[in-house]
Amino acid sequence: MTTSHATSVASRLAAPVVVGAAAVAGCAAIWLGDPTTPGGVLPVCPFKALTGLDCPACGGLRMVYSLMHGDVLAALRYNAVALVALGFLAVCFVAWTRSRWRGATDWSPPWLRGWVASIILVVFAAWFVIRLIPIAPFTALRV
Repeated sequence: MTTSHATSVASRLAAPVVVGAAAVAGCAAIWLGDPTTPGGVLPVCPFKALTGLDCPACGGLRMVYSLMHGDVLAALRYNAVALVALGFLAVCFVAWTRSRWRGATDWSPPWLRGWVASIILVVFAAWFVIRLIPIAPFTALRV
Protein backbone atom coordinates (compact mmCIF):
# COMPACT_ATOMS: atom_id res chain seq x y z
CA MET A 1 0.00 0.00 0.00
CA THR A 2 1.41 3.37 -0.94
CA THR A 3 1.58 6.33 1.38
CA SER A 4 -0.76 8.40 -0.81
CA HIS A 5 -3.34 5.60 -0.81
CA ALA A 6 -3.13 5.28 2.99
CA THR A 7 -3.46 9.05 3.34
CA SER A 8 -6.46 9.18 1.06
CA VAL A 9 -8.16 6.40 3.04
CA ALA A 10 -7.40 8.25 6.26
CA SER A 11 -8.79 11.49 4.87
CA ARG A 12 -11.94 9.74 3.59
CA LEU A 13 -12.51 8.14 7.00
CA ALA A 14 -11.98 11.37 8.95
CA ALA A 15 -15.67 12.33 8.97
CA PRO A 16 -16.92 8.89 10.11
CA VAL A 17 -14.26 8.85 12.84
CA VAL A 18 -15.36 12.28 14.09
CA VAL A 19 -19.05 11.25 14.07
CA GLY A 20 -18.20 7.96 15.82
CA ALA A 21 -16.11 9.76 18.43
CA ALA A 22 -18.95 12.22 19.08
CA ALA A 23 -21.36 9.28 19.52
CA VAL A 24 -18.97 7.58 21.95
CA ALA A 25 -18.55 10.83 23.90
CA GLY A 26 -22.33 11.27 24.05
CA CYS A 27 -22.79 7.69 25.24
CA ALA A 28 -20.11 8.19 27.89
CA ALA A 29 -21.91 11.31 29.14
CA ILE A 30 -25.20 9.39 29.28
CA TRP A 31 -23.53 6.45 31.06
CA LEU A 32 -21.92 8.71 33.67
CA GLY A 33 -24.95 11.02 33.99
CA ASP A 34 -27.45 8.16 34.52
CA PRO A 35 -30.67 9.74 33.25
CA THR A 36 -32.74 7.12 35.10
CA THR A 37 -31.90 8.84 38.40
CA PRO A 38 -34.28 11.77 39.06
CA GLY A 39 -32.57 15.09 39.69
CA GLY A 40 -29.33 13.96 38.06
CA VAL A 41 -26.84 16.06 36.14
CA LEU A 42 -28.41 15.54 32.72
CA PRO A 43 -30.94 18.19 31.69
CA VAL A 44 -34.68 17.63 31.68
CA CYS A 45 -36.43 17.77 28.30
CA PRO A 46 -37.11 21.50 27.74
CA PHE A 47 -40.41 20.77 25.94
CA LYS A 48 -41.65 18.63 28.82
CA ALA A 49 -40.44 21.18 31.38
CA LEU A 50 -42.40 23.94 29.64
CA THR A 51 -45.57 22.05 28.68
CA GLY A 52 -45.69 18.93 30.85
CA LEU A 53 -46.14 16.87 27.67
CA ASP A 54 -43.87 14.15 26.29
CA CYS A 55 -42.14 15.16 23.05
CA PRO A 56 -41.28 12.46 20.47
CA ALA A 57 -37.75 12.26 21.89
CA CYS A 58 -38.72 12.12 25.58
CA GLY A 59 -37.17 9.07 27.17
CA GLY A 60 -34.41 8.98 24.56
CA LEU A 61 -31.55 9.42 27.02
CA ARG A 62 -33.00 6.76 29.31
CA MET A 63 -33.50 4.52 26.26
CA VAL A 64 -29.81 4.83 25.31
CA TYR A 65 -28.76 4.27 28.95
CA SER A 66 -30.88 1.12 29.18
CA LEU A 67 -29.58 -0.13 25.84
CA MET A 68 -25.97 0.38 26.95
CA HIS A 69 -26.76 -1.71 30.03
CA GLY A 70 -28.26 -4.49 27.90
CA ASP A 71 -31.86 -3.90 28.96
CA VAL A 72 -33.63 -3.86 25.59
CA LEU A 73 -37.11 -4.12 27.14
CA ALA A 74 -36.52 -1.01 29.25
CA ALA A 75 -35.14 0.75 26.17
CA LEU A 76 -38.35 -0.12 24.29
CA ARG A 77 -40.40 1.12 27.23
CA TYR A 78 -38.64 4.48 27.37
CA ASN A 79 -38.89 5.26 23.64
CA ALA A 80 -39.64 2.52 21.11
CA VAL A 81 -39.61 4.84 18.09
CA ALA A 82 -36.23 6.32 19.03
CA LEU A 83 -34.86 2.79 19.47
CA VAL A 84 -35.91 1.88 15.92
CA ALA A 85 -34.49 5.21 14.68
CA LEU A 86 -31.21 4.44 16.45
CA GLY A 87 -31.03 1.12 14.64
CA PHE A 88 -31.68 2.87 11.33
CA LEU A 89 -28.95 5.43 12.12
CA ALA A 90 -26.51 2.64 12.96
CA VAL A 91 -27.18 0.95 9.60
CA CYS A 92 -26.73 4.30 7.83
CA PHE A 93 -23.47 4.95 9.69
CA VAL A 94 -22.05 1.54 8.75
CA ALA A 95 -23.08 1.98 5.10
CA TRP A 96 -21.61 5.49 5.00
CA THR A 97 -18.33 4.39 6.59
CA ARG A 98 -18.10 1.41 4.24
CA SER A 99 -18.66 3.60 1.19
CA ARG A 100 -15.98 6.04 2.40
CA TRP A 101 -13.59 3.14 2.99
CA ARG A 102 -14.15 1.97 -0.60
CA GLY A 103 -13.37 5.38 -2.03
CA ALA A 104 -16.69 7.16 -2.40
CA THR A 105 -16.70 10.76 -1.24
CA ASP A 106 -20.34 11.46 -2.08
CA TRP A 107 -22.71 9.08 -0.28
CA SER A 108 -26.30 9.15 -1.48
CA PRO A 109 -27.93 5.71 -1.35
CA PRO A 110 -31.16 5.35 -3.33
CA TRP A 111 -33.02 4.03 -0.26
CA LEU A 112 -32.32 7.28 1.63
CA ARG A 113 -33.86 9.80 -0.74
CA GLY A 114 -36.91 12.09 -0.79
CA TRP A 115 -39.73 10.04 0.66
CA VAL A 116 -37.73 8.73 3.65
CA ALA A 117 -37.70 12.16 5.30
CA SER A 118 -41.47 12.38 4.89
CA ILE A 119 -41.99 8.96 6.44
CA ILE A 120 -39.74 9.85 9.39
CA LEU A 121 -41.69 13.07 9.94
CA VAL A 122 -45.05 11.25 9.84
CA VAL A 123 -43.84 8.49 12.21
CA PHE A 124 -42.53 10.98 14.78
CA ALA A 125 -45.68 13.14 14.52
CA ALA A 126 -47.86 10.04 15.01
CA TRP A 127 -45.69 8.96 17.98
CA PHE A 128 -46.12 12.43 19.51
CA VAL A 129 -49.91 12.29 19.17
CA ILE A 130 -50.28 8.66 20.27
CA ARG A 131 -48.30 9.33 23.46
CA LEU A 132 -50.72 12.14 24.33
CA ILE A 133 -53.92 10.08 24.07
CA PRO A 134 -55.27 10.11 27.65
CA ILE A 135 -56.68 6.56 27.73
CA ALA A 136 -55.15 3.14 28.24
CA PRO A 137 -53.16 1.55 26.64
CA PHE A 138 -51.69 4.81 25.28
CA THR A 139 -51.00 6.27 28.74
CA ALA A 140 -48.46 3.46 29.26
CA LEU A 141 -46.32 5.04 26.52
CA ARG A 142 -45.64 8.14 28.63
CA VAL A 143 -42.31 8.42 30.39
